[in-house]
Amino acid sequence: MSTRSQNERILFGLKVKQLRQARGLSFVELSKESQMSVSYLNEIEKGKKYPKEDKVHTLAAALGVSFEDLASLDLNKSIAPVGELLKSNFLNELPLDLFGIELSKVVEIIANAPVRVGAFISTLLELSRNYALKEENFYFGALRSYLELHNNYFEELEEAAASFANRYEIPAERPIPANLLGQILDAQFGYQIVDGGLDPYPELQKLRSVFVPKEKKLLLNSKLSNMQRAFQFGKELGFSVLKLKERANTSSLLRGRIFEEVLNHSKATYFSVALHIPKDAFIEDMQGFFAKDHWDGEAFLAIMKKYEASPEMFYHRLTNILPRFFGMGKLFFLRFLHEPSTDTFEIDKELHLSRRHHPHGNGLFEHYCRRWVAVSLLKDLHQLQQEGKSVDTFVRAQRSHYIGTEDEYLCLTIARPGYPTPNRNVSVTLGLLVNEEARSKIGFIDDPAIQYREVNKTCERCAVENCAERAAPPTVVQKRQEWKRIQARLVELGGKGQ
Repeated sequence: MSTRSQNERILFGLKVKQLRQARGLSFVELSKESQMSVSYLNEIEKGKKYPKEDKVHTLAAALGVSFEDLASLDLNKSIAPVGELLKSNFLNELPLDLFGIELSKVVEIIANAPVRVGAFISTLLELSRNYALKEENFYFGALRSYLELHNNYFEELEEAAASFANRYEIPAERPIPANLLGQILDAQFGYQIVDGGLDPYPELQKLRSVFVPKEKKLLLNSKLSNMQRAFQFGKELGFSVLKLKERANTSSLLRGRIFEEVLNHSKATYFSVALHIPKDAFIEDMQGFFAKDHWDGEAFLAIMKKYEASPEMFYHRLTNILPRFFGMGKLFFLRFLHEPSTDTFEIDKELHLSRRHHPHGNGLFEHYCRRWVAVSLLKDLHQLQQEGKSVDTFVRAQRSHYIGTEDEYLCLTIARPGYPTPNRNVSVTLGLLVNEEARSKIGFIDDPAIQYREVNKTCERCAVENCAERAAPPTVVQKRQEWKRIQARLVELGGKGQ
């Protein structure tokens, strides 16, 4: 049945329920008035059934309204937000099935309390407007929740990448030559690869590639390194091998039209990462690294360079492997963008496994704690650039204890210049909760050479005095303290705290 007819069933059921309750009729009483069974009326109100025209006439008479009023999609104020939500198609785009939730159950919740749910939905929509949130924000949020639910490990994608490598006799040695994957795209999947295909379009220079579906052309940015070319080819192979139809045609998702597009982009990315960094070899590499009794940043980077991987690819693979094969499931991943011209820091990608960890994106325009290694390393990278020193990748480890909590993380951060976009730097951070599992697997976790720092979330929420790195006054803390003083004075005057 079409989406429109499903929406009509939902809205019709809500109107019937509202009218029935307004007249003070029970199901049994409405059943007698309309000559319809209680079970059938119940199905109508839950949005599962839509009666034929003659029965709508009968039902309208029993409810004391005209046929036109009952059949109309016009809604009164109390349930209008529900109609707005359904018309936006957002409810239908939510990947409820991925989380084991039936749409009918959501509809039932709406049907049971349309006024309250309507008010709640209205609040959500208003908040989304105030913070300029669009449907794609929810899609990306749903994707993160889906990845976190599965600990960012998908056996079917691992098997697909391994099967592809066997079928096309990809050499066991890494890195895979970009030209080899390009030849497979050309010969086996009918791609036409156009090197420098984006060069005539200055507005597209921030993109690595654009796929033109009608001609099966893959237009490449001429500034791509061999590794970046190989990764883009791996993603295109992922779309083809996994038969993913709904997809973005740009190398990165500029916006998500529908959730399936966002999900498929994630699957193609996973396929490429698994192809370039085979699971078994990578597990062996990381076992050797974690067995060391001291922190060795160069050895860490050497593993990344062995696969000719970008820091993002390398960390993507770590978030796949560490929870499943090392028992280190309590971790987070953050990617920071730093614009040196404005000295602004932005988190554009993040992942939290097992729970939401302390360092996370903040949409309130507050200043992230400058003691975070993710931020301090970017500042150091910019300083080196100012001194005229050429730096490709820069790595540092930090033990970060969050003030006011018992939580401490081993943070491994890599910073690099932004490419192909100049005048911007990027850092990626993997944070591992320091607990028994981490201690049992990481030999160097207590290495005194690793920097230890007391950190917080944002400057605005941090009460630490005389912080040399502070970028903004502790306004949130100050407001909280002022409120406590007001409460204390009210109590002192014999009143009640508010």
